[in-house]
Amino acid sequence: MMDFTKMIHRAGLLLLAVVAMLVPSLPAAAVDIEKVVSKGEIEAWLVRDTKNPIIAMQFAFEGGTERDPADKLGLAIMVASTMDEGAGNLDSQAFQGKLDENSITLSFNAGRDAFVGQLVTLRETKDTAFDLMRLALTQPRFDMEAVERIRGQLQTSLRRSQADPSYWAQLAFGYALFPNHPYGLPQRGFTETLAAITRDDLVQFARTRLSRQGLKVAVSGDITAKELAPLLDKLFGALPVKATLAPVADVTPAAQGKTILVPRPIPQTVMVLAHSGLDRSDPDWYAATIVNYVLGGGGFSSRLMDEVREKRGLTYGIGSSLQSFDHANLITVSGSTVNEKAAEAISVTKQIWGEVAKNGITEAELRDAQTYLTGSFPLQFTNNGAIAGLLLQVQRDDLGIDFLNKRNDLLNAVTISDVKRVADRLLDPEKLTTVLVGQPVGIEPTGTFVMQGQKIGIVGPEALLDQPK
Repeated sequence: MMDFTKMIHRAGLLLLAVVAMLVPSLPAAAVDIEKVVSKGEIEAWLVRDTKNPIIAMQFAFEGGTERDPADKLGLAIMVASTMDEGAGNLDSQAFQGKLDENSITLSFNAGRDAFVGQLVTLRETKDTAFDLMRLALTQPRFDMEAVERIRGQLQTSLRRSQADPSYWAQLAFGYALFPNHPYGLPQRGFTETLAAITRDDLVQFARTRLSRQGLKVAVSGDITAKELAPLLDKLFGALPVKATLAPVADVTPAAQGKTILVPRPIPQTVMVLAHSGLDRSDPDWYAATIVNYVLGGGGFSSRLMDEVREKRGLTYGIGSSLQSFDHANLITVSGSTVNEKAAEAISVTKQIWGEVAKNGITEAELRDAQTYLTGSFPLQFTNNGAIAGLLLQVQRDDLGIDFLNKRNDLLNAVTISDVKRVADRLLDPEKLTTVLVGQPVGIEPTGTFVMQGQKIGIVGPEALLDQPK
């Protein structure tokens, strides 16, 4: 039976952790980032914060779901979902029990381009936390009970997703833009490809894909550089120097100007529009950020929200975003409307898109965007986990260790002529690929998205395009 005093103590630590995560960790002043390099030449960026006894670490390995074999889609996500289900001599129940009783959060996730892990621990339990993380990285068990349980959960989640129009929008959107590229394949795979994944596949992934090559590590909280340096070797030093990664080509989005329909018996139409965007390293990124904010990224301050929702009542919400991946770049718009007004909603969206492309924005819109984007930036430093996440993204985008301190200056340096030039370069309503899920009225699609088992494609004026199985 658990000692009552220990139980109260642990409950108090957990409450402290929750409260501390809600309290801003840093002021709006300059961010002091230390570059920490271990004896084994493993590098991490550290923001030290002693106000709360919490340490947050995030790390990323090169390669995500885009490198899954086509016949075993969902492999990276399945690995991420099972790595904390037992490690070393601890089975799933024992491993999770140690995390819970020490108020430790440890999780893994597979994105398009990276395999990411994160750890949050109290300083008092850091030794236990880092040891559990080391075991998960270097000695994951992948016991069959846990593997089959997680497989079942992932398959059930996929089946349930088919009732969600957003699932179909994402599926068709990826395929339409990237029909012959890994980005066009569903990250979570299909129930059939999940069923094909073996325990040996999970073991092989962990052995060959998780390496020190391209590893990025970010830490924020109550730990010194002197303490962190040897920890890096302890945590990551046993991993292989290089990973075995299938090559992935850069790609330009396809289906420019086409309208793809996903027929679903629902009263509303989900709409997603996109065309090529800008690479994160492009010098015009900051002007494009302002263009996007005014166009649709600024919520109720954006033109799309004003014109499509406020003035015409065609939607409850619509927004735009810049998306930069390792191998492709997009600018997208998403929203929904009733089926009967889908044609008008799409028409107005393209009209606003074209107006911003032709005329740019006003001086007032520029000032408002700069004020918001710079003034709200400190709100991203809400806790150590958020700070570690920012540090990790800056590393992955190769923006430099001083980026967080110069980011607002880069935005404030954008002029109205910069915005007009970039809007003209970036936005072209004629090239927008449109994906519609529902029963939109008054729209003639150029193709219809279909899925049969693992076979997906677009039929219509073009022949069925099959993904490799």
